[in-house]
Amino acid sequence: MYVTEHRALSGAPREMEDRTEITDALLRFALGQDLRDEDLFASCFTEDAELDFRPAAARWGAAPPLMKGRDAIVTTILSGFSGRVDTTHQVTNPRIAVTGDTARLTALVEAQHLLTADHDTHALLKNRYDVELVRDGGRWLMSRIRIENVWYTGDPAAIFTDSNRPGGVT
Repeated sequence: MYVTEHRALSGAPREMEDRTEITDALLRFALGQDLRDEDLFASCFTEDAELDFRPAAARWGAAPPLMKGRDAIVTTILSGFSGRVDTTHQVTNPRIAVTGDTARLTALVEAQHLLTADHDTHALLKNRYDVELVRDGGRWLMSRIRIENVWYTGDPAAIFTDSNRPGGVT
């Protein structure tokens, strides 16, 4: 499930470029959320992308839906945070495996969520990302993202609206 090859780079210039662009797709995902930049956030996904946050959310009893399609993902996440949640994301430990025009990326992402109106209500998550990507010209786009939670602290209310929180309407 995770990229565990024992070699980081064969030295080819194309491979170095691919690895940089693959990592950049996940960085666009993170920074797009933090800046509430719809264009930047959307630029990391294929049109038919799937985002599965269900494994992470299950850790605290939430049941968000599988998000399907770039437009639905962008709308769901950014509208859920806009004016309600301040976020910062840090991406670390990227591991990449490229096979032609497809790739796998695993990484750790630490995500801080604070309610805009009350920063005392916050959640800090450490998540493992398992990402499938496809080459699109000179850049790489994420087609499938699966997020698993390693640990979290705080209040999930800083992440989800009432409809996706434990005890809410699911």
